[in-house]
Amino acid sequence: MNIADIRKEYQMQSLLESDAAQHPIAQFEKWWNQAIESHIEEVNAMTLATVGEQGMPSARIVLLKGFDAEGFTFFTNYESRKGKELEKHPQACLVFFWKELERQIRIEGIVSKIDAEASDVYFNSRPTQSKIGAWTSPQSEEIASRNALEEKYQQMEASFENQTIQRPPFWGGFQLKPNKIEYWQGREGRLHDRIQYKQTEDGAWNISRLAP
Repeated sequence: MNIADIRKEYQMQSLLESDAAQHPIAQFEKWWNQAIESHIEEVNAMTLATVGEQGMPSARIVLLKGFDAEGFTFFTNYESRKGKELEKHPQACLVFFWKELERQIRIEGIVSKIDAEASDVYFNSRPTQSKIGAWTSPQSEEIASRNALEEKYQQMEASFENQTIQRPPFWGGFQLKPNKIEYWQGREGRLHDRIQYKQTEDGAWNISRLAP
């Protein structure tokens, strides 16, 4: 098969200005609820793009763990590549792609750490294996082998036996506070709908349509 011949025609829905919410988070909640109702697998999976050394971008999939009027929250090892990049360059972008609904959401903004208490609450809700894994993995660092990683996990598991597993100090949450959000709805003939919310200096949101 020729890669250039792979093509899908989008024709499920539309996104008109008259249908868009006045606030971008209200629009996200609307689409989020529809995605949940559509039973999309790993609906909270999103691409996180960060800025690395010498301005080189890097991206990976992470999981959304919460959103509200203030922003979008995810968790990670603060000493991982993304954690270090966000510490140095807090500008970041999130991208959701829900192919079942022919929709994409791009969220740009500034990232900061959430408070320790909120990170503790989420960490305590995680399965035991995930808690031990957070202590085990020196995320993004080179390791000797898979066996070495599993041996360290077993050691950590034994050390935490019959104990409450506290959150590692190097692990916690980030929140991206958006200043620009774009909602993309696939349309027939590649004339897609793109509605952008852009925050002004006084905190208001301007809504505009972008060419596909």
